[in-house]
Amino acid sequence: MAKIHPTSVISGEAEIGPDVEIGPYCLIQGKVKIGRGTSIEGHATVGCKTSVIELGENNLICPGAVIGGPPQDLSYKGEPTKLIIGNNNTFREFSTANIATSKGDGITRIGNNCYFMAYTHVGHDCRIGDNVTMANDSHVGGHCEIEDNVTIGGVCAFNQFTRVGKGAFVAGSSIVNKDILPFARAQGNWALVKATNKVGLLRRGFSREEVQNIHKAIRIIIMGSHTVEEGLERIRNECLPSENIDYLVNFIRASKRGIAISRQAHGTGRSDDE
Repeated sequence: MAKIHPTSVISGEAEIGPDVEIGPYCLIQGKVKIGRGTSIEGHATVGCKTSVIELGENNLICPGAVIGGPPQDLSYKGEPTKLIIGNNNTFREFSTANIATSKGDGITRIGNNCYFMAYTHVGHDCRIGDNVTMANDSHVGGHCEIEDNVTIGGVCAFNQFTRVGKGAFVAGSSIVNKDILPFARAQGNWALVKATNKVGLLRRGFSREEVQNIHKAIRIIIMGSHTVEEGLERIRNECLPSENIDYLVNFIRASKRGIAISRQAHGTGRSDDE
């Protein structure tokens, strides 16, 4: 049975699962579904009048967080869009996650086992994968894609429509306006891929041989004076075939904003001022 503090205001459209706890002075608005074991601490807000919110199981929403507020987009006119959140996520104090606009499929998605520290922001229409950690005061603009197992340092800012590949690490105080390669470490203003996230990959169970194979592919892309297309050809010829190499190559080929590498490499991977 749910435990709801009498000072909280709960929408008549809300569906609240068993073992949910809602602390004092919370506001639950609109069509909200809250899964088993989720805890919403005092002074938090979930949902808005036009939203559809689906919270999975065992999430923690800390005081002052606003989960499912309207998109910060001037084109939004109150369309009934969604925010769908998986299981076992933590939203620390004053973090925010917005519902979508109607420009895409109308859904902002957050996966499982993510940790959003204080004052972080997930913008409208974003796709956040599993096991993502965002440190304090980092902000992800609308329509961004942050794939699985990404770690983001504090005080980072992500331009709309940028992508971060799985297994990447973005160092604190970075400003990201191009796509960050999977399995890589990036930093700077503007952020550039500097190295392979070797430590992170080893911690996640990658073999040393596969880490070295990935490292070779990333170095080919970021270190040469060749074009990105020439780099991709070198990867095909010089790296051992693997699922991870295929994923890296496909990520680069799918980039629309360009990848975040220095101006030594051209073509798909434009520099920030080209």
